[in-house]
Amino acid sequence: MMKNRVSGVPQIVLWIVVGMVVGSVTSLQAFNRHITEDPTKTLDKYLSLDKKGARLETSSWQVIAPFVEWTEDVAWGQVVVISNFHIEQDVTKWDIVNGLEAKIPVVFDVLGTMHWESVTFVPDPHQESYLFHIKAVYDRWQIVHPHLPPHVGRQRLMDFVRWTELSEPEESRKALYASLHQQLKAK
Repeated sequence: MMKNRVSGVPQIVLWIVVGMVVGSVTSLQAFNRHITEDPTKTLDKYLSLDKKGARLETSSWQVIAPFVEWTEDVAWGQVVVISNFHIEQDVTKWDIVNGLEAKIPVVFDVLGTMHWESVTFVPDPHQESYLFHIKAVYDRWQIVHPHLPPHVGRQRLMDFVRWTELSEPEESRKALYASLHQQLKAK
């Protein structure tokens, strides 16, 4: 009589997948964007996902959709390359519209801009400041505006450009991406 048993390696893979699913559900429960939570958590989650490149491809739109009021992202011709961002935690420096709406200052440490069409990186180190308008939509915090081009970390963008270079079939475009990768690496 044969037992229906999962062997060692597939069983390990199964446990890893189960752990990832349970971990994802647990982290979603810990972060639910409810209006009783600090609105900077929603802002931090959105900006962190953006920094990690969540908006580099249209297929990843669903990842950030819950955090924003707009219903689709536009195809940006550029990516702002950043080293970090800073959310103002001091509520006295916010522009409080009402109990369910505020404008929270965010500062980006910008390294420059990467342009898709010309496949170039233009270094321009500076800081950009924006007021992120966040409000309660039903019982969740959502970002109303600004709707900015992707603000992506340099290392993540370098990895994405390298992947694009490796998957590009046309040799002339492949060379452009290799050059862009070097420009980003040199910064």
